[in-house]
Parts: sequence; structure tokens; C-alpha cells
Amino acid sequence: MSKNKWFGTDGVRGVANEFPMTAEFAYKMACALSKKVCTERHKVAIAKDTRLSCDMLEAALIAGFTSQGVDVIRLGVLPTPAVTTFADRLGVDMAVMITASHNPYQDNGIKLITCSGDKFADEVTAEIEALIEQNSFTFDKNRLGRVSEDATIREKYMQIAYDMYDGQKALQGLKIVADCANGCFWNILPEVLENLGAEVIKLGVAPNGENINRECGSQHIEAMQQAVKETKADVGIAVDGDGDRIKICDDAGNVIKSEQLMAFLAQNLEYNGINRGRAFASTKLSNTALERFITQNLGLEYYSTGVGERYVIQALREHGGMIGGEESGHIVLLDYARSGDAMMTALQVLKGIAATGQKVSTIFPLFADDYLFYKNYTVATKDMVKQVAAHPDLTSLVAELSAKMQGRGRVVIHPSGTEPKIRVWVCGNDNALVQDCGVRLWNQIEKLNASLQ
Repeated sequence: MSKNKWFGTDGVRGVANEFPMTAEFAYKMACALSKKVCTERHKVAIAKDTRLSCDMLEAALIAGFTSQGVDVIRLGVLPTPAVTTFADRLGVDMAVMITASHNPYQDNGIKLITCSGDKFADEVTAEIEALIEQNSFTFDKNRLGRVSEDATIREKYMQIAYDMYDGQKALQGLKIVADCANGCFWNILPEVLENLGAEVIKLGVAPNGENINRECGSQHIEAMQQAVKETKADVGIAVDGDGDRIKICDDAGNVIKSEQLMAFLAQNLEYNGINRGRAFASTKLSNTALERFITQNLGLEYYSTGVGERYVIQALREHGGMIGGEESGHIVLLDYARSGDAMMTALQVLKGIAATGQKVSTIFPLFADDYLFYKNYTVATKDMVKQVAAHPDLTSLVAELSAKMQGRGRVVIHPSGTEPKIRVWVCGNDNALVQDCGVRLWNQIEKLNASLQ
């Protein structure tokens, strides 16, 4: 579990104008970052999504940084993956992305990105939190930062997409529904798809500050599915507000699971000599049939990670991999982006689909899922989550059942970091065994919950 008070695995997030998503907190965070991180080049880049509160938080961050003598480069509205990809080319100590990703517009968040495009370690964000709490910043009247703008990243980011296709209009003849969630991709994804030859039916391309992710995008795929069926499109794509997660549906409007998309990417890129035998990574909550497909069908090494994109990326880098992701829709292609990237994922999937000449509904699924027991147990408080999840009676049962499932599946108890819930997840190729393990875990949690209250 993280030792941070405010920082989760994806930065600080909350309701805008309520602590910690206030202008005051953002100002203090910028002062703390100036002291802790921006010590070499004294320069930071800031980007944002389309929600209403971004301007407020951006202004507060700029005030904090410049008050400490740190120069700010305003990047404007950009997808998170564009920021992570170009962070190391901006000559900055770090970058900041103001976004609450797939959350409604009332929420906002601040993601911190290192100068190499990665997320900060928990130890670093804990130090930043300590500086914010101390609130002992000094100010020098002779040391102020400047503000500039860089509007070139959008075009440079789009060029990566065009280079992927070697200047060919390989999507000619494909009709694609693109739901951009009224977010960062609203004026990027449709343009790229059209320039690659596709006919594009556009959804979620009129951001007004309050409609980001509202009944659209990767979290609300019904509009995409309906549009695909009504327009007889070949495929549908839906991204979230900051563009790091994706959902795709076939020509019949059926959503394709992320695990299937990851397997398709691994297969296509391996067969085309792009992956070149490199390792694959996905979280421990990925269906166990995915692991068999990767290892047995493709002959690649497979690494199972903790839950969260950061752990997938860490495993890929440690083991020299390129492709990975999680079922939530974060899919990573490290040759093209430094983090989950909805557009790069879509373009590689579409490239593979176009090459087959087949209907999407005939391509997927590539494999049948293993059996799954998946339920969330709700307890009274977040502290109770920790007590139950770490209790010896539960951890010993997990060890016992994991040994029993060895070679046939996987057992996971995943305590939520944000809600008073414990996820019971068992997956394997023997349904009776999977259900038995799941029920035993569920009953043990229920027993502990009652005894600890």
C-alpha cells in the first residue's frame, strides 16, 4: 500500500475547488516541486485536458512555480501520452498534466511526470507531501520565473502516428466511429484517422468544459456501439478524457476486451517482425487465458504485475518488453509511447485489421476466456480494508488456494486504494475449482469483517 496521504498511483485527484483540488493546494504543490524536483534546469511543462477547472489549477501552478524562479512552458490541451512521450525533449526538470482522466468534469487531478516521461516514485511524492504540509517556502524578489508557450507538440505527436504508417493511407475503405469523450483527443484522433484514409464518424468532439466523459468515451461506450450499428461502420473506437485508455467494438457493436486487443497486438507485431520476441506484461487481474495465448501460441515471456499501468511499464522495461496493459483499457506500446496511449493502440489495431481484409467480428475473439470468480466485498472503512486484507487467516488461505491452483489459474485478493472494498478474484481453466476458491475467500472475508468490527 502507498504511504502517501494525497498521491495515488496516478497523482492527486478530487473534486475541483474542494481540498486537495484547490488553487491553494496546487500553488503549494508547485512551490514544493520547485524545491524538490526543479533544481537543475529550473523549468517545467504544464498541459491540461478540457475540463472547466483546468484553467484555475494551471494558473495556481504557474503562480507557484514562477514565484520560486522556475520557468513554465504552457503546452495547452494535450493527451497525457503526448506529454509523457515528449517530456524528455522539452528541456524541463518535469512535466505536469492537469486531468482527472475518465472522471466527470467536476473532478480534476494533477499528474506528475518525470523529465524522462515516467511517473514519480511513491518515496518522492511522499517527500513532496511533507514539503506541502511544512508550508515553509521562501520567496526571492530577484528570482522569478517566466512563462512561455509551446504549440508544436500536437503536430509532433501526430507525426509519430503518420510515421507508423510510412506515409501510406492504409485505412482507405474503413469506416470508423471515433468517440473522443469531449476530451484531449477531440481535434487529434479524427484528423489522424482521416489523413490515413479512413471515413470517420465523429462523436464527443465538442468540448465545452463540462461535457468531458459525459455519456461518451471509453467509460460510456453505448453511443459508440449505437453509432457503429446505425452507420454500418467497420469498427468503433472510444477514448477517455485524457487519452490514455481505449475501448474498441466490432462491426456488430460488440465490445472487444482489452485482453483480446493486447493479444492481437502481440500476435500482429510479432509476426511482422516488430516485436522481435520481446516480453509481454499484464496485471495479475488479467484473464489467465491471455497468459497461455502469449506463452504457448506466441512463445513469448509473460510477466504478471501489480494492478496499475505503472507496474506494467516497470516490468516491460525491466525485461526488455514492448507490449502490455490491463483490462481497464490502458494498453502500452513502448516503441511508440511511454505510457498507455489510446491513439497509438488504435492505430496499431486498425493497421492489423486492415491487413487481414476481414470483418472485425470474424477476427475476435482470438481465444476463449478462462472461468472467473470476481466480486467486490464492501467493508465499513478504508482502515478495515487494510485490517482484513492483511489478516493472517486470509493471507494463509490465499497461499493455500494459490498452491491448489498452481498451473491451472491464479488467486488474487486486491484491496482498493480509494474505496472501502476488497476485490476477490479467482481465474482458471477449471470452473468448479475457481468457484470453490472464490466462495472460500469470500466467506473468510465475511467472517473476518464480522469479527473485527
